Amino acid sequence: MKNKLGKLKVITLGGVNEIGKNITVLEYENEIIIIDCGVAFPDDDMLGIDLVIPDFSYLVKNKHKIKGLFVTHGHEDHIGSIPYLLKQLSVPIYATRLSLALLENKLKEHKIRARTHVVKAKDKIKVGHFTVEFINVNHSIADASALAIQTPEGMVVHSGDFKIDYTPIQGEPIDLQRFSELGKEGVKLFLCESTNVTSEGYTVSERKIGKIVRQIFEESKNQRIIVATFSSNIHRIQQILDFASEHKRKVAVMGRSMVNTIKTAREHGFIMAEENVLIDLRDLKKYPKEKIVIITTGSQGEPMAALSRMAKKEHKQVTICENDKIILSASPIPGNEKMVFRVINELMRQGAEVIYEGKLEIHVSGHAKKEELKILHSLVKPELFVPVHGEFRHLKYHKDLAIDMGMKKEDIFIMGIGDVLEVSKQGAKLNGTVEAGKVFVDGLGIGDVGNIVLRDRKHLSEDGLIIVVVGLEKGGGPIVSGPEIISRGFVYVRESEELMTNARDVVAKSLENYEIKSRSDWNQIKMLIRDSLKQFIWKKTKRSPMILPIIMEI
Repeated sequence: MKNKLGKLKVITLGGVNEIGKNITVLEYENEIIIIDCGVAFPDDDMLGIDLVIPDFSYLVKNKHKIKGLFVTHGHEDHIGSIPYLLKQLSVPIYATRLSLALLENKLKEHKIRARTHVVKAKDKIKVGHFTVEFINVNHSIADASALAIQTPEGMVVHSGDFKIDYTPIQGEPIDLQRFSELGKEGVKLFLCESTNVTSEGYTVSERKIGKIVRQIFEESKNQRIIVATFSSNIHRIQQILDFASEHKRKVAVMGRSMVNTIKTAREHGFIMAEENVLIDLRDLKKYPKEKIVIITTGSQGEPMAALSRMAKKEHKQVTICENDKIILSASPIPGNEKMVFRVINELMRQGAEVIYEGKLEIHVSGHAKKEELKILHSLVKPELFVPVHGEFRHLKYHKDLAIDMGMKKEDIFIMGIGDVLEVSKQGAKLNGTVEAGKVFVDGLGIGDVGNIVLRDRKHLSEDGLIIVVVGLEKGGGPIVSGPEIISRGFVYVRESEELMTNARDVVAKSLENYEIKSRSDWNQIKMLIRDSLKQFIWKKTKRSPMILPIIMEI
């Protein structure tokens, strides 16, 4: 798409009509800046897929225009795809200290060297036509920022992920004064996160959760405490370390992401812990159980996470005991509920006491609820508004909220992935799309698994596989062996001998009168085998396994 002079293009390559995979592009004339570049985690029907990343086709085609990538904070859904982007193009990256430290861990894993720049709140970075200012906000990870971007068509404000917390565990409260100043100066376009727009009221402070966790510590003097939370929730981890120190407990850390995040946060001064508080997992047996706290991954019931392995009695270093107290300090991400409750059930079956959300308020969101969103809208006073960071229902609710705040509906744009919004001094309009969508990461493969492969995986998972092997005389001629039938995931052959025998007879009969002259006939033979066997299997079982004919020359 050719950009018209005097028009700012806003392109949403991810993070709208979905949760995760956040990436927004601003383009003016021959210059582009990128805001965030995150991953999404696979849905239940994405069998075998590890990660979902944005389609970078548009950025790769326009890589000569890209002036910088600006990171709002260090969560996976905002930085997780950056290594995959950097494998296709080179771009300078601007991020706050902790965000950059977490990103650099990822870049080391991928063996990528990048041009990175550390920034702090109130810094202004000028790249071409754009001047990007970082604004301090509160979130469930430290060092989070909103962005104020001065463009030739006016000021663009991107909220990043935020909540309004007047009593943060670390750092300053959200800089509402700067948002107010921007509103008075004039904001052309506001892009604001929509995650908790459907929730009434205000998100409570992290300190409230701290009071509840402190009380749990005080009530658990004779119990080992195991806390599962998000590795990125540094403020929560800091409070657990503080309470452990107060109660003369030693802390062991489990889970690769948890170990790496705590190590990085300590190196950069975002987690403070006395040296004698943290111990190695191998030293757990040196201390009484009631003097131990374990901080672990697995709050989402992930099958390979440390807590799940403990629940299944598969962890090599930690065995759940009847007197353990286990705290799941996180809300299940939508879709993870079954896995989480499966882990809770197994832990309870082993006699542990499990505290989780619903039983006690031991988690608080990092996202603004409705009243906090209203506060930011009233301060920013934008001419134009694009809700981001949410499924369609979130974006629609956020549009309605903006209308309630006095905006005209024609000045609010719900965008889809790949949509282009053209902004000028006269107004804005949606004008076309660019190539965009989902790219699947499966092991080391990036983009080599598409919808057809996923469809086959789904078919195999639901109905199983039948392989039919037929041997032909070399050079064309009669069938000299087979058909042999192999079943996987369809029926247990030893218990279904009659069905398998009849299936072989059906295939043999279908090929009885077929004259095979050359290899060009093989496709016809395969279709014949599939059709005859498919009809027979469906008639006998009302199931449709995948049928894979194999023809060999003998």
